[in-house]
Amino acid sequence: MTGPTLHIHGTIISTYSRIVQTVAEEAGISWTITATPAGSPENRQRHPFRKVPTVTIDGLNLYESVAICQYIDNAHNDGALQPDDPATRAEMDRWVSVANNYLFPVAEHGLLMPRLAHRVLKTPLRSDVIEAALPQIAEHLGIVCQRVEESPYFAGSEFSLADIFVYCILRPVQMTSEGDNLIGQLLPLRHWLNKVGKRPSLVATRWESENEL
Repeated sequence: MTGPTLHIHGTIISTYSRIVQTVAEEAGISWTITATPAGSPENRQRHPFRKVPTVTIDGLNLYESVAICQYIDNAHNDGALQPDDPATRAEMDRWVSVANNYLFPVAEHGLLMPRLAHRVLKTPLRSDVIEAALPQIAEHLGIVCQRVEESPYFAGSEFSLADIFVYCILRPVQMTSEGDNLIGQLLPLRHWLNKVGKRPSLVATRWESENEL
């Protein structure tokens, strides 16, 4: 890769770090990532609401993943991941919002964090939290599955930012036993995840744990 380098500050193994990395790969720009806790003094200077990731590129400090991804795509990829047609663009924006506002919160707090705490911190597995979240996760997956039955990609016929957000949020879900079981019952969604996961940008940003599967 040539040209500018994207410097990412945030959690190394992170859904949103991977989203930003994937957009950089799509744009053909190199990237680095520096482990930066959300509550650290450094990050408080980068993000007033103390979230990660933040990035520096082209002399800019950017925060909020949607803004970061749109900037990278617009400045360095001719907007290739964002449809020109207003209706199609609205469809993309809708699914990015669905991914961020509905898919991520319940999956993160109801399934992924309990699993991560159990595996890394050795705390007792909060099966009650997981069981309480699974019906809503299943409902969300069903809605997503319906979309992939209607269209090859979330904004229509072309791969877009919406596909990156949805894939990067659902792939960790699929990597849990509960999520794999739910997605295994939704064959169109499982096939979509397998297809999109072979895209070079997503292969390049796989986590080590994903490569081990």
